[in-house]
Amino acid sequence: MSQGRITNRPYETAFSISRIDAWACRAPIKGGSVATSFGIMRDRPAVFVRIEDDQGWFGWGEIFANWPAAGAEHRVNLLMDDIAEIVLGKLWQTPEEMFWSLEKKTQIRAIQCGEQGPFAHVIAGLDITAWDLVSRRAELPLAKAINANAHQHVPVYASGIQIGAAQAEVPKARKAGFDAFKVKVGFGADDANRLVELSHAMKATERLFADANQAWSFDGARSFLQATRSVSLGWMEEPLRVDDAPQNWAELAALGVPLAGGENMAGKSEFADALASGSYSFLQPDVAKWGGITGCHEVARDIVEAGRTYCPHFLGGGIGLAASAHLLAAIGGSGLLEVDFNANILRAGFSSVEESINGGNWAIGSEPGIGITELPAAVLATVSLVRSCCV
Repeated sequence: MSQGRITNRPYETAFSISRIDAWACRAPIKGGSVATSFGIMRDRPAVFVRIEDDQGWFGWGEIFANWPAAGAEHRVNLLMDDIAEIVLGKLWQTPEEMFWSLEKKTQIRAIQCGEQGPFAHVIAGLDITAWDLVSRRAELPLAKAINANAHQHVPVYASGIQIGAAQAEVPKARKAGFDAFKVKVGFGADDANRLVELSHAMKATERLFADANQAWSFDGARSFLQATRSVSLGWMEEPLRVDDAPQNWAELAALGVPLAGGENMAGKSEFADALASGSYSFLQPDVAKWGGITGCHEVARDIVEAGRTYCPHFLGGGIGLAASAHLLAAIGGSGLLEVDFNANILRAGFSSVEESINGGNWAIGSEPGIGITELPAAVLATVSLVRSCCV
């Protein structure tokens, strides 16, 4: 996999960061919690980041903070106390240069404290800010800054629907304009029967996906797929742990249900191994967990070139979702954009995000960058920690 594939850009790419601001946010959850097979979210966290140069140009990004429960404030402190000093005041020729430099310079720190994930999350968020800044300065939507021939619309699907609530939630998502739905499974023995029942209510033009969030052993995953043979699943996401034996993934893939994964992969080599295995039909890097725009663009290109489908994973706030939409539009292909259907003011509070979704598609629009210029009041009301750092 090669670096720096975005070439011959007809706009200025160099930038220097003079100020970094970061906000840890925690929004209450309507109904009390959001359940996955491995844990329960009792509030909705997010970390939003803003950078600014000495000319007043700025860019927004988002850092993954869903897990652990204390992750949001930790990521803000990690950014300000460990990483800000490496980026402030330095002239970067491109966002890619900053990304790969930060990956290299923080490796020992991350190993020393066993926190490779959190360091990767922070670097990913900073990379998004850099891309937003240079594309905003060029007066181009981020998708067009990456690829002049980027798509104007990308299809979306509703996610985050717990299988126990799916009979009630899928009709709501359908009414909201979605025609593809992903339900969370891996909670208990009734999940297979519930999925079969739900499939009977699907329209011929609709698609149904399932996500186990790494819940099962090989035997459990195989049993579930065999029990749901009558369901025309678009994909089965993370039926096994991401680090389970490759032969187990291969045996599941041989059952005929397309497999998906990637949100818990980090680094080009892990995605290369996943592609080489042949087990994954859909690969789902997350711009806020690893890679930002730079890394995810490279692996997304490899995914498409290998004949697989790139479908960005995202379960967070409005900034990361917008960045994911722009990257998918730039890559093209037949992928879908994941849109969490659970109520979350950290997503819905950005009016431009909600207005972008219509008729089962996300419209990229003509606003420069990712199309977000400030944190709305509803989001600022959820802030639990804010820190700034300047040259």
